[in-house]
Amino acid sequence: MPRLLAFLGLLALLFSGGVASAQTMPSRCTGKFVNPITDVCWGCLFPLSIGSFKIWPSARADTDNPNLPICFCGSPIPRVGVAAGFWEPARLIDVTTKPFCFPNLGGVKLSPGFQIGNGYVSQSSQIGGKGENTAKYHVHYYVYPLLYWMEILTDFLCFEQASFDIAYITEIDPLWQEDALTTIINPEAVLFTTPIAQAACAADCVASTAHLPLDPLFWCAGCNGSMYPMNGNVGANAGMEQSTRLAAERMIYKMHRQGLAWGTMGSKALCNKYIMPILKKQQYRLQMVNPSPMVSGREACSPIGGSTILPQTGRVYPVIGEDVGYLLWRKRNCCVL
Repeated sequence: MPRLLAFLGLLALLFSGGVASAQTMPSRCTGKFVNPITDVCWGCLFPLSIGSFKIWPSARADTDNPNLPICFCGSPIPRVGVAAGFWEPARLIDVTTKPFCFPNLGGVKLSPGFQIGNGYVSQSSQIGGKGENTAKYHVHYYVYPLLYWMEILTDFLCFEQASFDIAYITEIDPLWQEDALTTIINPEAVLFTTPIAQAACAADCVASTAHLPLDPLFWCAGCNGSMYPMNGNVGANAGMEQSTRLAAERMIYKMHRQGLAWGTMGSKALCNKYIMPILKKQQYRLQMVNPSPMVSGREACSPIGGSTILPQTGRVYPVIGEDVGYLLWRKRNCCVL
């Protein structure tokens, strides 16, 4: 394992060094700490359910819950519990054009002393005679079990009992730097580059905006683009609201593909989390918390692939190299024993 990490680090230096010398980066890192009271959309907790019955309904779409309110976990003698369903704020995600910039940590920018990861800036190119905006982002993934910290329900065993942690940063991940290397974890991407496969994403865009994304179309990120490649290279940047969400959504998929995020929804998750290498997009909602928190309205925490045109227009300031933070809401079905 140490040799593998050293080899991957060497590859990252090789692939990123040339890009760094060719482009200039904005140096100012912006952001603020997330206020758990005023910056969190607490209405996104809902609906709450026991079995298939909504005990606290909501206008927001919900995933399918177990039909029966009673569940059984454990062996050889199973324990009887109540099948609860709720949404929990579980992770934070930074999306930034500047390496080692952490918007959700107050806009702090670290200086590692080497050039790895440099060169990630938005740029324009000419494709087919037309201007095409592209973007390249770094993403940071935090463990953020907010409900457990705040002790809202101290005896609720379904909460993830963990501490705040920076779980993943892409600056030192060579698979995030280069599309060719990314095929190591998403070799199936070549199957979904056809016009027919991409055209199917229009249906996912409509579904994710109106209700919930279409999980069978796992290669689509709805209105935001394609899930492949699983990195921060956005080939069609229609605006920072759209492209930063796409980078965050790809990061979520990447975490599942690498076994660092698990399934928590449905009957299968009542007793334990389960491996989910193919992302079920319905499990997540994304809420913007930096630079301008969205804390109210049906679209405050929209599903993966939901349109950003109406709910998020103008929330990213027109500053070169703006930095964005998202709070990741996760659907949890759990057997409360």
